[in-house]
This record gives sequence, C-alpha cells and structure tokens, in this order.
Amino acid sequence: MNRQNRWEALEQLLGPVAVRQHVPLAEYTTLRVGGPAEVLVTVTSLETLIMLAHSVWEMGIPLWVLGGGSNVLIADEGVRGVVVINRCRRFNVFTGPEGAPRVRAESGVPLAGLARTLIRQGLDGLTWAVNIPGTVGGAVVGNAGAHGGCVADVLEELTVLDGTGQVHRISGTEMAYSYRSSRFKTETSQRLVVLEAVFRLRPASADVLQREAESFVAHRRRTQPAEPSVGSIFRNPKGDFAGRLIDAVGLKGARCGDAMISTVHANFIVNLGQARAADVEALMRRAREAVRTRFGVTLEPEILLVGEWPPAVRAYWGTQPALSAAEGEGQ
Repeated sequence: MNRQNRWEALEQLLGPVAVRQHVPLAEYTTLRVGGPAEVLVTVTSLETLIMLAHSVWEMGIPLWVLGGGSNVLIADEGVRGVVVINRCRRFNVFTGPEGAPRVRAESGVPLAGLARTLIRQGLDGLTWAVNIPGTVGGAVVGNAGAHGGCVADVLEELTVLDGTGQVHRISGTEMAYSYRSSRFKTETSQRLVVLEAVFRLRPASADVLQREAESFVAHRRRTQPAEPSVGSIFRNPKGDFAGRLIDAVGLKGARCGDAMISTVHANFIVNLGQARAADVEALMRRAREAVRTRFGVTLEPEILLVGEWPPAVRAYWGTQPALSAAEGEGQ
C-alpha cells in the first residue's frame, strides 16, 4: 500500500475526523515556526487518540502528538508521518486515599488553564503552573516546572498507550524524573503516548492562591519576552543559569533572520515576524559555542528539535530530531 492509499485508509477509519495533508505547523506552536505535517489529524477524545495511534503504528507510519506547541522546534521541512493535534481536554477532581483531593486530566488539557480552575476551587498543587504554556501530556514528559514547583512533585500516576496498543498505568515514581527530563525523554526507542495523568492536590484558601498566582504572572511579565517564543531554550547548568551565561558572552539581541536572542531574557529566542526554524537553530548553536568557549560549559537543550532536520544538525545536537520521541508527546 503506497502512502496516499494509507492516508485514504486512515480517513475511512476515522470517519468524521478530518485528515488533512501538508498543513503548516507554525500556527500550532508558540514560536509560530514550523514546516508542514505530511498528515495532520485533530482528536478530541482518548478513544479516538488510542484508535488512531494504534492504527498508524500498525501501518508502520511515524506518529507524533502535539499539544500546546511550546518547547518544540519543528524543522522548516516539516514532519513526516502523522501529526496529531491533541485536544483531549476532559478533567475531574475526585477524592483520593485518606480523603486527599486529586485531579485526573487528559493529556490535551492546557496546564495553565487547569491550574487556574483548581485555584478557583481552593486546590493547590499546580499553582506554580499558572503561566506555563503547553498541555498536561507535554508537561509530564518534560517535567515542566516553575516558581519552585514541578510535575515530579505532584504526579501520582499516568496512563499511557504503548506501541502494541496496550494501555498501562505508571506511577510517578517510575518516571525517573530529573531536571526538565523523564524516562520518556531519555528512552526514545519506545513508542508511547500519554493519555492522562493524576496529580495530588491539597486544600488551600482560594484568595491566597489567587494572590500567589498573580505574583507569578507579574514576575513572568517582568522577566520574560512578550514576543512569540518556544520557551526556555537551554536547561540551566548545575549551579548557574543559561540566560546569565548567554548574556555574559554578549549575545542578547543577536539575530539570525527574524529570530533574535531576547533582550529581556537571554535564554529565550523570539520570533520577530518571519523567523525560520533554521534561524532559531543557528542562534542556539551560536550561543552554545560561545558559552562553551568562554566558560567551558556545554548547554543542553530544554526544547525538542522535531521533524526533518538536515543530518549535520542531527549530528551536532547528538539526537534524532525526527525523534523516536516523535513517537511521543510534545508540549
């Protein structure tokens, strides 16, 4: 079966779910950069997501699930295979062991929106996430965090789909969490899609939580750029800050095309209008080399490079940016 016939078979399988070809992905990312998906499908239920992922894998076609579009840099040449826009957004609060509150959220739930809802209900646990872009799925894969909190602190369990079509539950302690990383980021040979997550919560004053959240939002506005960005580019090295190091080598405001290292925070690259992924990657490389030359520190990306990157780019960053983890989840 050739690729076109595969897409037609997929369309018949999904029925009313639209299967679109050669759709630019820029509009689905916070950086507003990204080439076309060979095939793009939007799903709104876990049942459809499970059926789609299993069917695509059985056809031998790569699958990548995209949530809120933060923390990913999609190649200008786009992404081969099927890209799934995850709009599975159901969640519910329930009582867990010993009467403690929990929230169960599907992987497409926007993390910041979930945090705000819980704040209004007087439930703490995700307040630190009130201004984090992206979805629950991407957050649990990348151990998202801010303001002293992170996913690893509150994740109780998650439900995943594996490459055989089986659904599994994994405890938070099995995720091998570290700073902005998890086993799903390091074990990229395994096909996995996050379906939903359960987070531990605790009762608190809604007014107190709201004031705390407002201070987090105000801090972000003071310290991070307003222009479209992918989020923090590099992980902070132990005992230091990537932004400080990049600033120290004089690269604030450096440009490549319409991509610029932010003048507000040097660990952000912003899109001034018509930036390309290649422009952003070139600035990443320039910053990394300058910091390594000056300080002997090798900055490691916090973001994922996804799609059809040239071999030289793959070799430089030491990963497969078309990622076996492109079998997984993007924020």
